Amino acid sequence: MNRLNLGIIGVGHLGSIHAGLAAQSELINLTGVFDLDRDRSAKVAAECGCATFQDMQDLLEQSRAVCVVVPTSAHFSVAMQALESGCHLFLEKPMASSVEQARSIVHKARHMGKKIQVGHIERFNPAMLAIRDQNLNPMFIEAHRLSRFNPRGCDVSVILDLMIHDLDLILYMVKSPVSYVDACGVAVVSESEDIANVRLKFASGCVANLTSSRISLNPMRRMRLFQKNQYIALDFLEKKADIFKLKNPDQDLPLRDSSMVISRIGTGAGTRDVIYEKPAAPEVNSLQMELEEFARAVILDLEPEVTGEQGLMALETAMLILEQIDRP
Repeated sequence: MNRLNLGIIGVGHLGSIHAGLAAQSELINLTGVFDLDRDRSAKVAAECGCATFQDMQDLLEQSRAVCVVVPTSAHFSVAMQALESGCHLFLEKPMASSVEQARSIVHKARHMGKKIQVGHIERFNPAMLAIRDQNLNPMFIEAHRLSRFNPRGCDVSVILDLMIHDLDLILYMVKSPVSYVDACGVAVVSESEDIANVRLKFASGCVANLTSSRISLNPMRRMRLFQKNQYIALDFLEKKADIFKLKNPDQDLPLRDSSMVISRIGTGAGTRDVIYEKPAAPEVNSLQMELEEFARAVILDLEPEVTGEQGLMALETAMLILEQIDRP
């Protein structure tokens, strides 16, 4: 398989990690890095053994694809220039500062025949990968994403900073339009919301409650899914999944799996067993995996794991929430 000539635009904290992982990948040829901070760019380039570019256009012309890891406010201009130069895009989340900008990026990529993958990294979390083969049809979802305060990322609301991860996951699993939004948020230490609680209703009847905070003492990234005959608990920090489900009356468990029955419900002919399963969670570096899945999508002409359309949908939902919070 040919390696993908990939450039990195923006090598701050996250961009430098992208560059380091790209330099180690057997699927990627790191063509170079560009950052407005020339000293920072030179330092990262030296660490990764690649070129540093003084002009972003020069990097674009030598790359088949680029990772855009600049501040959100610059996503639109950089992404459009990259597409005009014929590059495929890995675009960090949120994909743009506004829905209109995101739509323009998606439309431009379609017109140019280029792929977009949006950096919703939790899709590649081992906890999420562990339940890929489950038949998901959640009807109630509860998500908590809490972090300690960090000035980095506070240029946007906690909705766009943290909650958008859970919005992407929920939209991916529910696969139904949002029909109702109720939200509240409070700016505590920054100029935009630092903590928020949101209730979403979907056309399918599913309801999701989400809480995100970036001023918590104890980090937490958990999600619970409830559907007919099944409950799934996901811990994205611990990178694990737990599944509890009712055993079908005619389902026989192998002897080695008899310990999976943890409780019994009902009496007589109506007795049902509750089964506990702990699906294997692959040991992967989620950021490396999402980069390599993007490279594989470009090389083999496949649909990216998190498409531009899906990134746009997450942003549209986030903006609906922000509108609800701002409503008097």
